[in-house]
Amino acid sequence: MTDTAGRLLEFRMPDVGEGLTEAELLTWYVRPGDTVVDGQTVCEIETAKAVVELPIPFDGVVRELRCAEGETVPVGTVVITVAQARAPDPSPAPPAREPVLVGYGVASGPTSRRRRTAVPPPIRPAEPGSGPVLAKPPVRKLAKDLGVDLTRVVPSGPQGVILRADVHAAAHTAGTVVAPAPAPAAPSVPQESAPGPDGEPMETRGTGQPRETRVPVRGVRRATAAAVTASAFSAPHVTEFVTVDVTRTMKLVRDLRREPRFADRRVGPLLLVAKALLVAVERNPEINASWDDGAQEIVRKHYVDLGIAAATPRGLIVPAVKDAHTLSLAELAGALDDLVDAARAGRTSPAALSGGTVTLTNIGVFGVDSGTPILNPGEAAILAVGAITPRPWVHKGKVVPRQVVSLSLSFDHRLVDGELGSKVLADVAAVLERPHRLIAWS
Repeated sequence: MTDTAGRLLEFRMPDVGEGLTEAELLTWYVRPGDTVVDGQTVCEIETAKAVVELPIPFDGVVRELRCAEGETVPVGTVVITVAQARAPDPSPAPPAREPVLVGYGVASGPTSRRRRTAVPPPIRPAEPGSGPVLAKPPVRKLAKDLGVDLTRVVPSGPQGVILRADVHAAAHTAGTVVAPAPAPAAPSVPQESAPGPDGEPMETRGTGQPRETRVPVRGVRRATAAAVTASAFSAPHVTEFVTVDVTRTMKLVRDLRREPRFADRRVGPLLLVAKALLVAVERNPEINASWDDGAQEIVRKHYVDLGIAAATPRGLIVPAVKDAHTLSLAELAGALDDLVDAARAGRTSPAALSGGTVTLTNIGVFGVDSGTPILNPGEAAILAVGAITPRPWVHKGKVVPRQVVSLSLSFDHRLVDGELGSKVLADVAAVLERPHRLIAWS
């Protein structure tokens, strides 16, 4: 289409994952009349797998935003139209366009990419509040997710702009993490609500507040609900438990924190549990498999993409460390750090959320001793790690306090029989009890 300003270009919702059909538009970073450049992020969307930033693939002036924030948009739908300043001159050869990877912006290379700050997102006063509180849309959303009142945040950015770091600092004031903001309250009591015996509507009787709140299920949470339901009712689950003395492992954790190679890494027990699971899979490779129901075949994987279950404000996600079996302990620590940072920032890529072969979930961070985890769809096993706590334990013939943890392994009984599952769980426990086996068994 053309008009007096030149060509009118349409940007459609792309498929940012593997066959995804829709995404929820979370935040617009531009408004009609803004100038945009090739590779500039124009909006943030949430798919069934992750939150992703969308870069626009051409230059021009925003003419119309076709979709509203909060709207679920099918793939292929026009979301924004951009008018080019003038029609391109066909005589000169156009410069080679840098590839744009959805969620990452222009790919890095020998040429310099356009700075996203060339056309910054609009900064609007925060609401509510009487002062001129300024924050960009992603920062405002972060504050909402963390339950932080922007009017109480001390800004550190230029001209009093609130930055992400300011919001995190406010959320962690006095060492207390502020819980995510509650879901929006339900509308006021409908007029047709029936009164109770005391004449007050049943929905608010006794408190004056709604007794129920309905929260739409979409994006990551909806995908997770569908996935765990399908997994629970398609794969016959078996769960086994073991309790193990991990005192030596905890000492190794403290020693590693003093090693120069781990100076800039988060070194905790989860790192050594992950390595122990990789060793157990190497010793029992049959557990690293999936079930092909259509072909009625078992697909054995000769690589390990280690899934790490992560609880986020948007729901449970399971990003995977690709080819984890090839990584050294220090490299594995770095990969886990990257997954944690991306998950906390809500920037886990769709690629990281696909292809896991076995999964590790740490329920101990919530103070839980043990549980029966549900398999990640398409995988044969998932290991849950409980809280590591001092308990009375028989050590060298005496009852003494030792650091103890409970491990639970759920597996698909179509792929894994009791003997194989027990061997894997016993190997993980053996490595954590005597971590020198990380070397002896590798």
